[in-house]
Amino acid sequence: MTGIGSEDKAKEKVVFSREYPIHLSDTIGVTTQYQRLHSHDALEINMIKAGTGYYIINGVTHDFQPGDIVLIDSAALHCAYEREGLVMQVITFDAAWFIGNQRSDPGVLSPFKEMGVYFTHILDRDNPHLPALRELLLAIQEEHVAARPSYVSVVYAYMLQFFVQVNRYFRQENVQQHTGSVSHAQLEKMRLVIREMEDRYAHAWTLEELAALAYLSPSRFSDIFRRTVGVSPLMYLIQIRLEHAYQLLETSDLKIVDIAMECGFRTLSNFNRLFKRHVGTEPRHIRSKAHVCGSKIVPVYDRFGGVEGRSPE
Repeated sequence: MTGIGSEDKAKEKVVFSREYPIHLSDTIGVTTQYQRLHSHDALEINMIKAGTGYYIINGVTHDFQPGDIVLIDSAALHCAYEREGLVMQVITFDAAWFIGNQRSDPGVLSPFKEMGVYFTHILDRDNPHLPALRELLLAIQEEHVAARPSYVSVVYAYMLQFFVQVNRYFRQENVQQHTGSVSHAQLEKMRLVIREMEDRYAHAWTLEELAALAYLSPSRFSDIFRRTVGVSPLMYLIQIRLEHAYQLLETSDLKIVDIAMECGFRTLSNFNRLFKRHVGTEPRHIRSKAHVCGSKIVPVYDRFGGVEGRSPE
């Protein structure tokens, strides 16, 4: 049995500009990358502009709707799924950007540090101060996109205002713990199994092999995995393989049958069928688009983003 990597290996490192450590984008729908259970060292703020869907955060499902604001701390294992017409603003940033303010106001990032204790991932929809937070997030995006002189300072100031208002008006003394949620130990097992699946996606995994990695029975493992990720282990494996196949279709000259084999699909017909079901088109169409464009088209894992983070000029 192959050993599993460490917890640090499973956490994604987000690369920021030192002068402007923030990424901001509008996203349309949710691609396979964000349907993967993951955590990262950055903090994240999401605002739902349109549509519906749900997050699975630390094994708990959170439905969201237009107008919702979602906070995700750096320790949270999470993935997102769309139900209909999702448009979401996503802000990720480096907590160290605000280290100077933490000296004078140690609680400035409390909404993230005390998540689950005094704050909830989805801010209270009925709170009368929620519209002001939405306006601040839109103002941050407008400054980010326009990039006028001193926009970095303006974005910084708006971010501080956002933290202050969440601290003042959304702190709760008795945050209800979700019953039946996945335990921390179970989350770590699922995180490490997923990393092994991603590292060896072409391996002919069986449910029994995956369960053995977590020292669980197949039925118990499947139950915990589905509650943590939202899909079955083998369906999740298919998503990983299809993402790699999509990249190879765009960026390599390998024959489609060779791509199918390299990504763990045992027959070309099975690969074509699953690709069309999950991606919505046939593999040959992705290859033809890449050739017509003469360069790599936007890959499936980048379609989640709109306006990218930038370094100040």
